[in-house]
Amino acid sequence: MSLLSIVIPAYNEGALIANTAKVVAGIMDQNGIEYEMIFVNDGSKDTTWEEIEQAHNDNAKVRGVCFSRNFGKEGAVFAGLEHAKGDCCVVMDCDLQHPPETIVEMYRLWEQGYEVVEGVKASRGKESLIHKMFVKMFYGMMSGSTGVDMSRASDFKLLDRKAVDAFIALPERHVFFRALSSWVGFKTTSVEFDVQERQQGQSKWSFRSLFRYAVTNVTSFSTAPMQIVMGCGVVVFVFSVIFAIYSVVKWFMGYSLEGFTTVIILLLFIGSVLMFGLGIIGYYIAKIYEEVKRRPRYIVTTTTDEEETK
Repeated sequence: MSLLSIVIPAYNEGALIANTAKVVAGIMDQNGIEYEMIFVNDGSKDTTWEEIEQAHNDNAKVRGVCFSRNFGKEGAVFAGLEHAKGDCCVVMDCDLQHPPETIVEMYRLWEQGYEVVEGVKASRGKESLIHKMFVKMFYGMMSGSTGVDMSRASDFKLLDRKAVDAFIALPERHVFFRALSSWVGFKTTSVEFDVQERQQGQSKWSFRSLFRYAVTNVTSFSTAPMQIVMGCGVVVFVFSVIFAIYSVVKWFMGYSLEGFTTVIILLLFIGSVLMFGLGIIGYYIAKIYEEVKRRPRYIVTTTTDEEETK
């Protein structure tokens, strides 16, 4: 029987581990799916790792990977996929906002021959207006720059072993799983799901962390910010040509421009565009610097497999 690996990144989710492991295991057993569950402790500061160890003791099909520090969700997803042994792998959130019942539907589609099954959001659940606007802007930029519709995309998806191996083989250090898992191609379909409410606790994503996450992923997967700088340069050039023509016409008509205020405004505007452009270029150079250092995506201190062999 085919083995399904379920990868679950966890950061300060100690209160949720036991329930998540129990719920997911119950659904898999009920539907006769052979599975393993891989929790990745992303440098949590609470009892997340202890809860993962306890879940492993209660159910041998639950495995755990523990990071030396917080490396971020993308690193945790990558580690889970690298440690997975299954013929196909599902990535889902620990808070059960990704309904585990949908995994069964994804698995059945995989059995029909699909190699990537995308979980797309039919609804986003309860979100603030600012959060919705920010998300819409972010995915609009990603969709426009990559040519892939990401308006309802999520990290909740199933990958065949071939797709997993292709994803793991990608050389870049900074990966954007949500986009790259689509970029690798293969025979793809999708299933819709409604985002569920968290079982306990609060989301670990603040507006600041979401903004940093968005900037990191846009620059790691897209050159859209560079194109924006070029667009600003074109706008400034067109504006300069128009103003130059206006100035020449006024000069031929015998009028002199009262230029001090105009010059100050133009200098501030052009200077702002230049500094904005240099900032974006500098950020891309910093990303190149981080990539060429070839540091590991994550560092593992221990796994439940290692503890069993001690």
